[in-house]
Amino acid sequence: MPKHVILSAARSGRLASAGAIAAVLALTACGGGGGEGGDAEPGAGATPQVEADPELAELVPQAIRDEGAVRIGTDASYAPAEFLDTDGSTVIGFDVELFNAVAAKLDLEAEWEPSSFGTIVEGVSTGTYDVGISSFTINEERLEQVNMVSYYTVGTQWFTAAGNPEGVDPDNACGQSIAVQADTVQVEDIEARSAQCEEDGEPAIEINQFEGQDQATESIVSGRNVAGLADMPVAVYAVEQTGDQLETLGEQYEAAPYGAVVAQDDTELAEAIAAGYQSIIDDGTYAEILAGWNLDQQGTLETAEVNPSVEG
Repeated sequence: MPKHVILSAARSGRLASAGAIAAVLALTACGGGGGEGGDAEPGAGATPQVEADPELAELVPQAIRDEGAVRIGTDASYAPAEFLDTDGSTVIGFDVELFNAVAAKLDLEAEWEPSSFGTIVEGVSTGTYDVGISSFTINEERLEQVNMVSYYTVGTQWFTAAGNPEGVDPDNACGQSIAVQADTVQVEDIEARSAQCEEDGEPAIEINQFEGQDQATESIVSGRNVAGLADMPVAVYAVEQTGDQLETLGEQYEAAPYGAVVAQDDTELAEAIAAGYQSIIDDGTYAEILAGWNLDQQGTLETAEVNPSVEG
């Protein structure tokens, strides 16, 4: 019998107090169909059923087919892409639902293993994980280390306290304290801005890096930092989940595709995953999942590619 998975759409909630922000961003049940044990309630949208495709399953490397499962490294602090459900262990989010659908197409169980963001690429390269799914932006540096399969496009978004009381300007944040998650593409972004400040004779930006995005967001709510920058869906979700105690600044910029991470010597698995993503794009499951998270109006791809060309 073919394996299948039921994928639930998102449910959004509101946070009443700033003191609970870290717990809410890490644990809010705003989606379902996570990894092992995912029993979050369905949301208002449809719940697509995904069944195994025997032809796609044949593309999976034999060793993984024999296991019947794929081990996935993820940083479960990056709501709404990947984060922990209220049980404190089940990984949920739109990234998770998309890859669960891919795994189902490939007749595999998805085994989600939370980890620190900065360790996942190495973990895939050394065999700790078969795949890394954690909102990884595809760039040249990562493509030199691993294979990457594109599936969604996202840019960077700034956000700050509601009303922008400190008058933060992303194009001139010299001397201000800015929060960012370590090892993300936003670190290079904010470091370049700080270097430009110093070159112009202005104070450097005080850059505060956090292991988890939930910690970075909490630091803005608490006032420790005046603003932050993250991937667009993450910034928008943070605004929603803090009861509008935060607001976004300007528009997202430098949009680039997210990529599933696969070991450089495992092109066979990368091609199978690309075929799985393409299948859910073609049959509408992809759009349905993203619509459940209100992410179907921008960033969607028509084609999943292994190691697509990127600039810089």
